[in-house]
Amino acid sequence: MSESVLPVFQRAPLCFERGEGCWLYDAHGEAYLDAGSGIAVTSLGHAHTELVDVLREQAGILWHTSNLYEVAGQKTLADMLVDATFADTVFLTNSGTEAMEAAVKMARRYWHVRGQKERKTIVTLEGSFHGRSLGMISAAGSRKLVDGFEPLLPGFVQIPVGDVDSVAAVLDETCAAIMVETVQGEGGIVPLADEYLQQLRELCDASGALLILDEIQCGAGRTGKLFAHEWAGITPDIMGIAKGIGSGFPMGACLATRDAAIGMTAGTHGTTFGGNPLACAVGAKVLEVLRRHGFLSHVQEVAGSLRDGLDALVADNRDLFDCVRGRGLMLGLKCRVVNTDLIAAGYAGHLLTVPASDNVIRILPPLIMTGNEAGMVLERLKGAVVRYREGCRA
Repeated sequence: MSESVLPVFQRAPLCFERGEGCWLYDAHGEAYLDAGSGIAVTSLGHAHTELVDVLREQAGILWHTSNLYEVAGQKTLADMLVDATFADTVFLTNSGTEAMEAAVKMARRYWHVRGQKERKTIVTLEGSFHGRSLGMISAAGSRKLVDGFEPLLPGFVQIPVGDVDSVAAVLDETCAAIMVETVQGEGGIVPLADEYLQQLRELCDASGALLILDEIQCGAGRTGKLFAHEWAGITPDIMGIAKGIGSGFPMGACLATRDAAIGMTAGTHGTTFGGNPLACAVGAKVLEVLRRHGFLSHVQEVAGSLRDGLDALVADNRDLFDCVRGRGLMLGLKCRVVNTDLIAAGYAGHLLTVPASDNVIRILPPLIMTGNEAGMVLERLKGAVVRYREGCRA
């Protein structure tokens, strides 16, 4: 890669020229099975014909006018999201980071307009990831994210995952909200237990604090429900989404109840590109596909088969793997050896997976993956194990 590109990414020596469905092709025409989806982004796979058609159609009509005016398609997408979720209102963004920044601003503004300006603290979880802006690395607080970027923004407190007593202890008169990923992604595919999420909801109800969910990575059908919190039977007050809702087109959204958003009046927030006609056309089509009859049941079916195969892989290779964790098609292999070595062995067999913290291999295939393709993922993982063992003996 040329030095003209800032070297902040540790890139694999792979470059792809085109994609189709669950497959990516390099310059030599070699096919790679994509079990990473661009880090849970290409939810409908590559070059999905309906998305290509709707983007091409919109591109020939109108790209951008700005939020100074009514934006074509914005209300359509917002109405669809409101119809499909807990939300009453939607702010459209360019990315997940911006969706979560909007969520924090909304929560603090909520208390400001109620005359309780001391309620500013946002409680987050250890191992969390909400983006790479200065605000969101301050929210996560991990040394890996913040090293060299201090001073951090104040107003965030991190507590251990699953420790309800720690949550209760910080829910005082200064707490504005609790903000958690329903399934921690970058942290190593750590699903929050349904009971724990229910307890967080109860604690927020009792204290008045708002519940913010980050479903940037686990939302948009990834777990087999439209949004992952549905498994726990709860709803948040505010939620950030992105990644899969654009299936590769850069977009996100901050969803909220009418009450939670009461402080967000004209001039309190904004965006130049967020919710432009191109993004809205794509997002509306993605959401339409995700909500079609049978789509999410297909995700659950393929996920069940893939999970069973991964459990068997772990059972047969206890020296290499510790466990499988996750939900739906958001799965992680917790490794006993260096995860990136096994991922590299997968590359050699034309399988793409994604590393995560806690020495985890993320398996995040497109939601359109067939049962046959899921079987191919498992076979290529087995091949990666063989190559890894051969490399260790060499």
